[in-house]
Amino acid sequence: MKLLETPLKGCFILEPSVYKDERGFFYESYNKKRFNEVTNLNIDFVQDNQSASLYGVIRGLHFQTGEFAQSKLVRVLLGKVLDVIVDLRKGSETFGQQFSIILDDVDHKQLFVPKGFAHGFITLSERSIFSYKCDNFYDKDSENGIIYNDATLSINWHLPREDFIISEKDILLPTFKEIIT
Repeated sequence: MKLLETPLKGCFILEPSVYKDERGFFYESYNKKRFNEVTNLNIDFVQDNQSASLYGVIRGLHFQTGEFAQSKLVRVLLGKVLDVIVDLRKGSETFGQQFSIILDDVDHKQLFVPKGFAHGFITLSERSIFSYKCDNFYDKDSENGIIYNDATLSINWHLPREDFIISEKDILLPTFKEIIT
């Protein structure tokens, strides 16, 4: 497993060693000991989530607050997505900055997202299956988010607006400025 830094402190891209042959491929998607060694963290993932989405579906930008904040290790099992994170850690040198990466089922990269970040993605392929490892349990009362088309963040979702499929819940999310005040 190879660790690559992102411009946002505490966020990492993890590249697994993938073994391919005429039958297909094999890789170790998660090994707690190896993850902790490579990242120099001691994360205890307690919940795995999985979502399936069609082309153009935007999920996010979501986060949990307070004692239920979550670090996540995310990856794509099928398809291709643009994964987007935003630093919400007040006092961080990268506060308000964003990072995006294409995650797919070809190179199998994973993104580690620490607590204090909003997270979302859009499916760029016909469909996607997305996996999240979380270090805290989901708590509905701690759930929050930022609207996908926030003017301050000005995220490039890589698809035309007419192709977006967004849940009613996500269309009603507050702006970045509303959540930081």
